[in-house]
Amino acid sequence: MQQALFETHFPDLKLLKRGKVRDLYDLGDSLLMVATDRISAFDVIMPNPIPDKGKILTRISRFWFEKMASLIANHVISGDAADYPEMCKPYEKILQGRSMQVKKAEPLPVECVVRGYLSGSAWASYQESRSICDIRLPGGLKESDKLPEPIFTPSTKAEMGAHDMNIGFSETVALIGQALAEKIKRLSLSIYQRGAALAENRGIIIADTKFEFGLIGDELILIDEVLTPDSSRFWPQESYVPGKPQDSFDKQYLRDYLTSINWDKKPPAPCLPEEVILNTRRKYLEALHLIDDQNDV
Repeated sequence: MQQALFETHFPDLKLLKRGKVRDLYDLGDSLLMVATDRISAFDVIMPNPIPDKGKILTRISRFWFEKMASLIANHVISGDAADYPEMCKPYEKILQGRSMQVKKAEPLPVECVVRGYLSGSAWASYQESRSICDIRLPGGLKESDKLPEPIFTPSTKAEMGAHDMNIGFSETVALIGQALAEKIKRLSLSIYQRGAALAENRGIIIADTKFEFGLIGDELILIDEVLTPDSSRFWPQESYVPGKPQDSFDKQYLRDYLTSINWDKKPPAPCLPEEVILNTRRKYLEALHLIDDQNDV
């Protein structure tokens, strides 16, 4: 286990922004996306990074980008730091395994959320109104139940520190137009279904997830990350029992810890105990090994 990387500092490169997890650099005709070991919960970045987390997320995303390439093109140019432009060479050791050179695209202003199971905010919404994002669901469902079929429940893309807001499909149409809204809905459901089927064969239930799409001219592509423990709920199939919250391979473990200490979910976040850091790392690693057993960190 290497020392954790909280943030990058590359003086020769132009930093565009730091997100919750990724540092983004402008390479001119492309971008450099670096996954740090930062972790956020309830939209707040924790003060303690999770060692190797950025490498784990990068490997899982690259795996899924390849699996989904026949459904939709993506933004990856290369994930091998040796292939990056000359200006990146001084930082090659840091970049290897936790970065991707990607195409420049105009991100759509919508988070494409797909839910296959009833959990989290969807469970809360269902209890209140028997619906999620204007989609009516049958009565009598329990927490963590599998839905009759996956549903598309988009949300706004909030700035860091703010919360994404669920929106209906009609609001998505108002933001990006009917044709594009229908296209991202169809693609989101197709990507989820393919990923969920593959993951299920490897012992993981993907309860829900979110995707991001971008435009290069008129071409729609898949961007950011895909089906990682940061963007999805991963449940171990062997312990799945509807009617209660589930064990998980994702950061739900961290959320549960933060809830147990009655943190108010506002900055600054509390320091994490060593046990929580190591257990979170272990869960992310386990997800990687189950999904892609040819990879390690």
